[in-house]
Amino acid sequence: MYRGRRIVVVMPAYNAARTLRQTWAEVRAQEMVDEIILVDDGSRDETVAIARTLEGLRVHVHPQNRGYGGNQKTCYRLALEAGADIVIMIHPDYQYTPALIPAMASMIASGVYDCVLGSRILGGQALRGGMPVWKYVANRVLTLLENWLLGAKLSEYHTGYRAFSAEVLRHIDFTVNSDDFVFDNQMLAQILWHGFAIGEVSCPARYFPEASSINFRRSVRYGWGCLLTALTFRLALWGWIRSPLFPPAARSRTPGSGRSQP
Repeated sequence: MYRGRRIVVVMPAYNAARTLRQTWAEVRAQEMVDEIILVDDGSRDETVAIARTLEGLRVHVHPQNRGYGGNQKTCYRLALEAGADIVIMIHPDYQYTPALIPAMASMIASGVYDCVLGSRILGGQALRGGMPVWKYVANRVLTLLENWLLGAKLSEYHTGYRAFSAEVLRHIDFTVNSDDFVFDNQMLAQILWHGFAIGEVSCPARYFPEASSINFRRSVRYGWGCLLTALTFRLALWGWIRSPLFPPAARSRTPGSGRSQP
């Protein structure tokens, strides 16, 4: 609990047996998280068995793999059902540090931001943490194009470390998004569409064999999906097309007015 707000951490898991315990321990060490929910997406290792031995960890299992986006849909639904005021997503592969949970939660609890991203780009953390050069270059190019099309000024759109107010998760319809990796990007575009404010904190990231990462082929597919999402946003904003991701009747704020803040 932080400033009277219930904080729920969600962890979308897939084959995270080697790093789950360490991630869980550091989340608990922050001493402000009310509930931790792990959603396993059909792991083939010991992720579920280990998760069920960890104190205070609520485990939900998908019998079949639903994809990264499909996993998050369950994560956010369960978090809202648990009465969360602030929801923080962190991967259990220990790529991102749970030590930033207090900072991210406080930025939302302050009422200044509705969504906070842990950015690997701010502070030059990405390459120092071992991000492959080709991924770094792709990240920068995609982000430049997305900022232009979405009318925002974020340092990156591709981090898997995110915090949301419950209001955001109730307001946007993330259920219409992809079940694949582009879900993350679609969700940020929806948040900007509805005019919610997005903040950022500098976040170190670790790249090692146990950390999850998509291959080059899936990265290319993801990149095209990101550009298509941003282009759809812009065309919907101009009224040239209609999209279930960006319904005009649902707009209650100025689209694209979200802000980034280091």
